[in-house]
Amino acid sequence: MRHNNKINHLGRTHSHREALLSNMAVSLIKHKRIFTTLAKAKELRKYVEPLITKSKDDTTHSRRVVFSNLRDKYAVTELFKEVSQKIGDRPGGYTRIIKTGFRLGDNASMCFIELVDYNDLMAKDRKVTGKTKTRRSRRKSSEETKTTTKANSNVEDAVVEEFVKDESLAVAETEENDTLDGEVKDAK
Repeated sequence: MRHNNKINHLGRTHSHREALLSNMAVSLIKHKRIFTTLAKAKELRKYVEPLITKSKDDTTHSRRVVFSNLRDKYAVTELFKEVSQKIGDRPGGYTRIIKTGFRLGDNASMCFIELVDYNDLMAKDRKVTGKTKTRRSRRKSSEETKTTTKANSNVEDAVVEEFVKDESLAVAETEENDTLDGEVKDAK
């Protein structure tokens, strides 16, 4: 039984797995996006996100802790200078995993993992607000509810009117077709 064994060993020994995750984290920090299998990406997310959180506090101790995990001074420098500046206001969730399908050779599920703030396409879609969103603020205020219900009712009215117009046009067309068919039958 696998009670409390939550780590995915990825079919490797401990030292091999640590080296793999360290190298993948360095590649992710340098290139901002890497293409890998889904299992490795999920383990990499657990490995690299605490390091990114540690980089928010630029002290000698935090640099040494991150270097002991990454073992690449250029990646550590980039993490503390560029990445930590860009993600400074984000409370967590620094990476995004997007599935891309299955590999042809062994049908392994593939994906790419990227740093969230470095994808320009996704950043354009997101609205920039001054407030941070928490999980507990799901209720809307009464004024927002009233305005959204008014807007929804206006949209529903417009949809109903459009539907009625389409129905009346369809009925008129069928009547014309019936009369034309009757005239054609009479002509024969």
